[in-house]
Amino acid sequence: MSETQVTPEYFPKHIAVIMDGNGRWAKSKGKPRVFGHRAGAKAVRKTITAAAKLGINAITLFAFSSENWKRPAEEVNLLMDLFISALSKEAKNLHKNNLQLRVIGDKSKFNERLQSKIAEAEKLTSNNTGMVVNIAANYGGKWDITEATRTIARKVKQNEIDLDDISEGLIGDNLTMSDLPEVDLLIRTSGECRISNFMLWQLAYAELYFTPEFWPDFDENSLSEAVSWFINRERRFGCTGEQIKALITS
Repeated sequence: MSETQVTPEYFPKHIAVIMDGNGRWAKSKGKPRVFGHRAGAKAVRKTITAAAKLGINAITLFAFSSENWKRPAEEVNLLMDLFISALSKEAKNLHKNNLQLRVIGDKSKFNERLQSKIAEAEKLTSNNTGMVVNIAANYGGKWDITEATRTIARKVKQNEIDLDDISEGLIGDNLTMSDLPEVDLLIRTSGECRISNFMLWQLAYAELYFTPEFWPDFDENSLSEAVSWFINRERRFGCTGEQIKALITS
């Protein structure tokens, strides 16, 4: 396949990423976990930029799962502080590049300051027409399906819909990200090979790409390799990572 044949029609429409390995990356360098989380934030920026250049419709990054509250309080507080700092700093950059930011998950569990920052960032970018950047925070796939089920049950109880109206389509319409394409490609870093309660419904037909690379080391080259792997899996075209990288850097 020549470079001219590598066109966006072959690319995944929606990429999901489980950003794993910050702590182990830091430990391998003799540094505290906070060092890894800060380096991971830089990898987020590189990945979003590269995905936008490829014309990806949406990217969803698993930043903080509902299970992460079980981590030591000091680390959780640090993650929240990093989240606030990143929202304040990156929302303007996303807006400048016509990208739309959404934070998905149970935001009610966050403190008022963080909820306010999330609302400000989402409002700033809400009318942008470029790639949608979903940050999954205090999110879980089971939570997502449970909330959709509650919404539907409420509608049945209030006689807004009949029991027989419940279908896969209706459930999908009541999940987060219902207006976006379902995930085509899931990427998980650090060598773990599981989906960890992430987007259980939306991943139903996704290609799953597991890489041993720790998240702070993930960059444009890494994304290029993942997209190339997806094209070869999905389309059998023999595309190379170098061809994808050429589109990012052109």
